[in-house]
Amino acid sequence: MDDERILERERYQIEQILQLESEELQVEEVEESSDDDDVQTNSGGTSASVEFTYDTSLAALHSYLGEVEYTHNRLAFLDGGAVLTLPLFYLEGVVLFPEARLPLRVILPNFIAAVERALRQVDAPYSIGVVRLYRDPNNGKIKFATTGTTAEIRQYRRLEDGSVNIVARGQQRFRLRRHWIDGDGAPCGEVQIIQEDLPLRTPQDAVGKLAPLRNLRIGSVLQMPSLYDSHNQHSWNDGNDSDAISEGSFDSELSSAERMLHRAALVSSYGSDLVEESVSSDDEKFERDLELQTGRSHLDNYEGFMHAEYSKRNEETSSGVGKRALLDNQTCRRVGRRKYSIGHLRYAPRAFWPSWVYHMYDSYILAQRAADRWKHVVRAPSMDGFVMKPDLLSFHIASKIPVSESTRQELLEIDGISYRLRREIELLESLDRIRCKTCQTLIARRSDMLVMSTEGPLGAYANPHGFVHEVTTLFKANGLAIKGLPSKEYSWFPGYAWSIADCASCENHMGWLFTATRKKLKPRSFWGIRSSQVADETR
Repeated sequence: MDDERILERERYQIEQILQLESEELQVEEVEESSDDDDVQTNSGGTSASVEFTYDTSLAALHSYLGEVEYTHNRLAFLDGGAVLTLPLFYLEGVVLFPEARLPLRVILPNFIAAVERALRQVDAPYSIGVVRLYRDPNNGKIKFATTGTTAEIRQYRRLEDGSVNIVARGQQRFRLRRHWIDGDGAPCGEVQIIQEDLPLRTPQDAVGKLAPLRNLRIGSVLQMPSLYDSHNQHSWNDGNDSDAISEGSFDSELSSAERMLHRAALVSSYGSDLVEESVSSDDEKFERDLELQTGRSHLDNYEGFMHAEYSKRNEETSSGVGKRALLDNQTCRRVGRRKYSIGHLRYAPRAFWPSWVYHMYDSYILAQRAADRWKHVVRAPSMDGFVMKPDLLSFHIASKIPVSESTRQELLEIDGISYRLRREIELLESLDRIRCKTCQTLIARRSDMLVMSTEGPLGAYANPHGFVHEVTTLFKANGLAIKGLPSKEYSWFPGYAWSIADCASCENHMGWLFTATRKKLKPRSFWGIRSSQVADETR
């Protein structure tokens, strides 16, 4: 029944496409305008003309491939870690993600052989492996990405000239272990399926549920192991995570006296009424007045001991080459006298980290943040339906976010849902300018993005020569030169004719200008920019 509903809907959409194609080609001149008065926010995308009449579901059908029939084959997901051999498609300028759609126009004999092998293989029927092909910027050599995605052939049609049209769908990520050409000339690869992690949620009893540590004494802390020894931790600066650091290794470098002071500071931060400035374990900082993060009641017990300990250290180091500033009686008595009331710390919950640290790795909280940011930046298609499926959301955003192909390959290689979502939030927050990869000419800004397909502002499309392009659609663009007359043959967007657009500065092929072929179609024109020609810069 589901397939019948899909076919019925697609028949209706194809009728719309045929009606558009029967219209007489009427291409109007494009008037470039930098005035933002005629641009408004629209449900169709970030920026759109005042009127938007185009049916964005038409582009997602890839009707330019002709009639393609459903294969009715559905491969069950493979176990993580499974190793198998697949026919390989290596595509320049394309990064495929799970759940993303991939159109293919297969005309080369070796790739036709790869399709034939996929159709008859038993262990993974109708499945191919897709990896990105790129040139090393240092030496210009062709290289294969080591992380790719399996794709299942969902629609298939063989043409009279022997070529094959395909619509495939991404399935699972894999690591490419090795690749070769088989006896029939088909590219093949040995791949290992990546074991995906499960979405993580902050444990309900981890933060804010336990009693505060009000009566913890220093004596008990000095005998307990470091609070951080059993965990891989991060240092935090202004709320942002940075490189990992081991508190255990820091603790081991302190003298016995310094270690007690350091742990006393930890106690005061969890339960003491009073707190002081922190002491440093760096010998060079002994030149300053040592100010300890501990309450006066605790310090009185240690003042004499600390003076004796540092006096001993003075005798041991005074014969060395360098001079050190040592803790004298006056400094020792002055330690701890600068006190600041932080009574609210008495009620800190018994958790290793504050709640915001846990939230940085809560997949569901990150999914909500990513969906909200997507709604603010791109607007359509909405990601709200995937908030409770953080794994799918991370792949959907990665497959649609309008950034360079190398950045999207980076997203594909990230293991861990929370890490991928955090990187995507960072990209969405920094996404502002689109520049030419070759000459860095400013082409467009974030506000110029336009969604012309239900697949999002970025989609993959195949041309008649077998090349696949990932294209970002824009309402307007700068610094581009149009070449040749408009053509509606093999148009990716039914109802629009296309013209080649080159960078006016370096003359590299940046994309296409699409112009409406009938007066009632809105927007009148838009641009399609190749992601392979977009610079990595996002700020």
